[in-house]
Amino acid sequence: MKVNGCDCLIMIKTTHCEMDIPYSEETIREAVSILHEEAAIEGDGVCRGIRKVNGVTGCVVTPLTLKTVHLLLYLAFGTAGLPVFVTETRSLFQYSLNLIPLEDTDRFDLIQDRRNKNEELGIRNERLLYEDCAVKGFELRIMRGDVIKLKLDICGERSPRVYPYEEICERESGERFSSDYVTYKINGNEYGNIYGLTFSCKKEGGTKTEIWIKRVLDNGKDLPSSIDELVITAKLLRDKYEYRHFGLFRITIKKLVLVSDETNINSTDAVIGPMRFYVSGGVNAEVFSSDEVLL
Repeated sequence: MKVNGCDCLIMIKTTHCEMDIPYSEETIREAVSILHEEAAIEGDGVCRGIRKVNGVTGCVVTPLTLKTVHLLLYLAFGTAGLPVFVTETRSLFQYSLNLIPLEDTDRFDLIQDRRNKNEELGIRNERLLYEDCAVKGFELRIMRGDVIKLKLDICGERSPRVYPYEEICERESGERFSSDYVTYKINGNEYGNIYGLTFSCKKEGGTKTEIWIKRVLDNGKDLPSSIDELVITAKLLRDKYEYRHFGLFRITIKKLVLVSDETNINSTDAVIGPMRFYVSGGVNAEVFSSDEVLL
């Protein structure tokens, strides 16, 4: 992606791994606020301001790919258990992820590489290192006919470090997960009339999670107003993945309570109606990796 005439690269660095993250949008920047004073009754009447740096803010919107899905979901959820080897496979490991609040989440470093191609301007390649970052909220969007995208809201208390660089990192271009190969099970039954789903979570002061489900209204069965368990399974269909597990992730959500049904029927054709649920139970996920890489 190009930003202001420069190629921009986003990388995530944890204790054990460093990985390029493909993205469709990013707004990572230094968080700045202005403390201003009102004009005094006496004096020149000028309102003065003080610039205050508050660390890091912004977001990254990224598609989930075969190589990055385990790292991205780990950052979103906040913690991961040790990898477990999957029996009867050559080199397949399973990770279990649990959703936890921001205060308990694992930290990571975020790197922005901006590579200038116009040498006449004399602008050097620039790398910004944001240390000790965390995800304060995220949104997972699954919409029929599109790739699965994850939005990470980034926060941090340390200002970025800026320095030049010369090396060029390899860009991630792996196969992307598509919503066309996603299945939904509600209370043990599979539903094929779900058009899209948005999973939104805020993690400051506890995890507050909501689900928006868009389903197609027809003569078939509708979604229940109370959901004990929702299981979302996304997979890649190439035969080279061992037991179809390497290209697979699964999210399990417990105890969904209906907040509102925002369906507005004003057409004789098929209607796509949104339902909004509040999650009052636990949320966990499982992902698979071909390498035993500690996150």
